[in-house]
Amino acid sequence: MANPSALRLDEINIRSATVEDAQTIGALWQELVDFHRELDTAMPIANIRGAKHYAQRIESQVEDSYSRVLVAEYQGELIGFVVGMIVDLLPDVFEAETNGFLADIYIKKDFRRAGVGQVLVQTLAKWFKSRGVERMEWYVAAQNSAGRAFWQEIGGRDVMVRMRIEL
Repeated sequence: MANPSALRLDEINIRSATVEDAQTIGALWQELVDFHRELDTAMPIANIRGAKHYAQRIESQVEDSYSRVLVAEYQGELIGFVVGMIVDLLPDVFEAETNGFLADIYIKKDFRRAGVGQVLVQTLAKWFKSRGVERMEWYVAAQNSAGRAFWQEIGGRDVMVRMRIEL
């Protein structure tokens, strides 16, 4: 695989996902779930058909004007993806506010720390801005220190902490 320190961002192709990419994105999603489980066993376990169902969801989002699925390619191989969607807070209880929600992002292990994630996030942010969205939110696993550092490095800040108690 690639050496991230030798990887040049101009060698990475960022593009909108196609229906043909869905199965590969589903497999990458499975890697994301497995990565989170390695960090913290309290994270959800993927259903046996989870990757297949995720791929089907991606297929429907590819054509959805309120969603954007982007992929990163290196030498013809999909090495990462990001999924974003435009969401509204509940207008009957909150002031009208449209937000961008980054649902998932994943970069294959051998390509991390090379700037691929930043380019995916910047590209998604440009799409949100082109749609009149002024802010973007996401979740990051509490035990994912590298992920938390990534988000803080690009300007993310804690807004709310999701907590859990075992009953």
